[in-house]
Amino acid sequence: MFIPATESEMRALGWDRLDVVLVTGDAYIDHPSMGVSLIGHVLMDAGYRVGVIAQPSLESGDDISRLGEPRLFWGVSAGSIDSLVANYTPSLKRRRSDDYTPGGLGGRRPDRAVIAYANLIRRFFRNTRPIVLGGIEASLRRVAHYDFWTDSIRRSVLFDAKADSLVYGMGEKAVLQLAGRLAAGRDFRDVPGTCSIAKDRPEGAVELPSYEEVSRDDEAFARMFGLFCGAGDAALAQRHGDRWLVQNPPQPCLTTEELDRVHGLDFERGLHPSCGPEGSVRALETIRFSLTTHRGCFGGCSFCSISVHQGRAIVSRSKASVVEEARKLTEHPGFKGIIADVGGPTANMYGARCGRRSGAFACRDRRCLWPEVCPSLRAGHRQQTELLTELRRVPGVKKVFVASGIRHDLVMADAEAGREFLAQVVAHHVSGQLKIAPEHSEKGVLDLMGKPGTECLVAFKDLFYRLNRSCGKSQFLTYYLLAAHPGCTLEDMEKLKRFATEELRTNPEQVQIFTPLPSTWSALMYRTGRNPFDGSEIFVQKDARGRGRQKDVLTARARIGKRRR
Repeated sequence: MFIPATESEMRALGWDRLDVVLVTGDAYIDHPSMGVSLIGHVLMDAGYRVGVIAQPSLESGDDISRLGEPRLFWGVSAGSIDSLVANYTPSLKRRRSDDYTPGGLGGRRPDRAVIAYANLIRRFFRNTRPIVLGGIEASLRRVAHYDFWTDSIRRSVLFDAKADSLVYGMGEKAVLQLAGRLAAGRDFRDVPGTCSIAKDRPEGAVELPSYEEVSRDDEAFARMFGLFCGAGDAALAQRHGDRWLVQNPPQPCLTTEELDRVHGLDFERGLHPSCGPEGSVRALETIRFSLTTHRGCFGGCSFCSISVHQGRAIVSRSKASVVEEARKLTEHPGFKGIIADVGGPTANMYGARCGRRSGAFACRDRRCLWPEVCPSLRAGHRQQTELLTELRRVPGVKKVFVASGIRHDLVMADAEAGREFLAQVVAHHVSGQLKIAPEHSEKGVLDLMGKPGTECLVAFKDLFYRLNRSCGKSQFLTYYLLAAHPGCTLEDMEKLKRFATEELRTNPEQVQIFTPLPSTWSALMYRTGRNPFDGSEIFVQKDARGRGRQKDVLTARARIGKRRR
């Protein structure tokens, strides 16, 4: 069922007041891949009365007031994407479209959305119930952070939004505990997985360099970021003026059984009717008939925000849970027999685990996949191969695709089951092209990115095309590449162009210009101009035209080819 989004839906359930009102910068898509929808269903499953307000107008109180004031708290999210990433290109030009907005029109999601929505609530509900921030924008901006859009260090978004709490990471457990505390009239500021503002530093918390210090001193900012990333299960505290930002220790990851339960809740897999008249939502067409098999990513790419939000530990659903969800898809009136994607942040991390550690906290002194795949890592290709086989056997399922991309280095490092997995993917689960993300070819740049070298890429490419020939297929690889990452020069891009042309036999078209996302290692490099792992100076292209020229090195010939065709 849809979570109530109108007063009439609320009244139809016999509710005169809601416990929680969730506000989001996305259209209301009722799907387990959408954070606000997932959190709303988890709260309702626990007995709370929940409503959703999607993309409220800032011009009046009509939208934000339509469900009334909640009894417990307001939950505020920018949506599935940081609002500044959603609204601006890497060249800082305003985007005209938004894949999470009805009709695809840009401009419905305000800049710094969690701040804008928190201010909107306080404008029309003075002295209201607690405002709780969540979602990826809140996670990435929970401590002092580099902000690309203003080229400055900004303080924690909790201060700028004047909110009461911030839930970081995947927030099911934290939100349930917070709701329970508020319902019982108890203090909620020490709930694990949340941040709050305090007058004093809690005893035992790791003290980060202050906001004022990191704003004026890049070395202090680098030291702060190292402490932030290596905190593990410790509490953190950072002074902002005469107050402290307090980050409580994280919540434990959901167990497999808990994740199964979440994905077994009653999602409509559709756009709420109140959003429909404005047009379709492109993101929904991508995810409507997809299956999420796991969460988390141990890739550790320097430029990626997934591990900051979802964590580096992999939590996989049971095979039975995923297969049952596929069976339910076949009962959906819009299902045509095609499962668009089976995966997660990286499809072939399903079932993977560390052979020497347990829990959410990865090693502080090493990465799982760089500079090579850790020998303690236990890949899950065999489990995923079995899962894909089972999904193909579900009555009513005609085709199952793996569209969310795979780590080619993980496949090549798994001598036991990697080749068998790729053979099955090639034979049954590729929709014409398979996505991989080598990002670059030059070792110095790849090392800063935390990405593997080209030797395993070439070996994977050769294996992929051999497997295609062996089963009579004519499928191809799509390579995602990145321009203007810290450490990358124009000469590096010219070498990448030659490698793509001569070794990969492709004219790259899937090329992005690097964006320094808050709370990532690459944003630290962009700000400081230094390699954070050895302290050496690196070249950073900050000029907009220079960044564009790096991309043009790869794409100019591809554009010419398109015009000629």
